[in-house]
Amino acid sequence: MTEPQVTRFDTRADCEAAFRACLAASHARLEMFDPDFAVYPLGASDVDALLRAFLERGGELRLAMHASAHIERHYPRFLRLLRDYGHRIECRTTDRSLAGLTDSFCIGDGVHIVRRFHSDHMRGEAALDAPAATEVPRERFAAIWEASRPGLAPTTTGL
Repeated sequence: MTEPQVTRFDTRADCEAAFRACLAASHARLEMFDPDFAVYPLGASDVDALLRAFLERGGELRLAMHASAHIERHYPRFLRLLRDYGHRIECRTTDRSLAGLTDSFCIGDGVHIVRRFHSDHMRGEAALDAPAATEVPRERFAAIWEASRPGLAPTTTGL
């Protein structure tokens, strides 16, 4: 195992760069939580290419969010990706009881993480090859996932 690489960020550009690095380093599973995914560049063509390559290799993507409206309105590429790889992508929305959760994170393969401490701010950190840094967020994601319900679907009928 390589030495963990931890970087702090406080700008949108640095957050997006850390997110792209996490995507590129991940091979099997991506688990993401954000209130609405407005900051994550899920609609960018290069992110679409990274996600397609990840999914073609057999990767699985799980997104948990409070609301999917931003994705539905602003990320047509992601909606196509969801339609094309719906068998490898699952999106869930949280219960009202979790509406107070304001952090944001992306966990790759249980060893990489990009984490914003509060979804209203860009301040956060990224750690690659750092399984210890992902331990608590993985448990947190599992609890959020368990308390959420199916959300964004590949088709308008949910099929």
